[in-house]
Amino acid sequence: MGLLEYLCSFASQMENILNPLNSSWTIWWLTAMCAFITGLSKSGLKGFAMVTIPILAFLYGAKASVGILMPFLIFGDLFAIISYRQKVPWKYIKNFFPWAILGIILAAIFGNQINDIQFKYTMGIAVLICLSLVSWKEFRPKSKLELSKGLFSYGVGIAGGFATMIGNAAGPIFNLYLISLKLPKKTFVFTGACFYITLNTLKIPLHVYYWNTLSLKTFQLNLVLIPFLLLGSFLGKYIIQHIPEKVYRSFILLVTFISAIMLFI
Repeated sequence: MGLLEYLCSFASQMENILNPLNSSWTIWWLTAMCAFITGLSKSGLKGFAMVTIPILAFLYGAKASVGILMPFLIFGDLFAIISYRQKVPWKYIKNFFPWAILGIILAAIFGNQINDIQFKYTMGIAVLICLSLVSWKEFRPKSKLELSKGLFSYGVGIAGGFATMIGNAAGPIFNLYLISLKLPKKTFVFTGACFYITLNTLKIPLHVYYWNTLSLKTFQLNLVLIPFLLLGSFLGKYIIQHIPEKVYRSFILLVTFISAIMLFI
C-alpha cells in the first residue's frame, strides 16, 4: 500500500471514529456546540440546555435527538457532582421523586402517540404557570404560598418525569421547584445534578430497548464530544462563582421564562 492510500485509509478510519453517524461536519460541529452549552448549563447556568433541544431536534429529528442529548446530560451532571461535592440532599427531592418515576413510565407508554406541537404548547403553559407561582413566592416573601410540599411537588414530579422522558425538557420545571426552596448556588446545582443523573440513568433501558433512540454509534458520538462538554462545564463553574446569589436566582427565573417561550416557537 502506497503512502497516499495509507493516508486515505487512516483518514477514513478517523472519520468513522470521530463521526460515527456519518453526518455532515456542519451537523457535527453544531452537535459539539450543543455539548458545550450542556456543560455550561449543568455546571450552574441552569436553563441554557433548553436551547439545545430544538437545535438537536432539527438536526436529527425530535425522537432521535432525545437519545443523543441524554448522555450529554448525564456526563454534565457527573461533572457537577464531582465539582460541588456535598452530602446527597435527598430531603429536598424525596417528595416528588416517586412521582417523577410515574411521569417517566407514563411518557414511555404514551410517548409515541403524543402530538409534538400539542405537547410543546401544553408544557409551555405548565412551565409559565409554575414560573408565575415561584415568582410570586420570590417577590412576595411574606406570602404563605408553599411550593415545596403537597400537590405542587407531586405535580412537578409527574410533569417533570413526563417531560424528561419525552424531550429532556424537564429542566425548567425542576429548577422552579428547587429555586422555591431558596437553596444556595452550590447546593442548588448539586441537588439538581443528583436528581437528574438518577432519573436519566433510569431512562437508559427505555431508550435502548423500547424507543431504540440510544445506540453504540450515538453513544460513541457522545464520547467523542466530551471535551466540548467539559470545556463548557469549566467555563460555567468559573462564571457562577462570580454571580451574586440574588442575581443568580433572578437569572434562573429569566432563563426559565425564555425556555418556556421557546416551547411555543
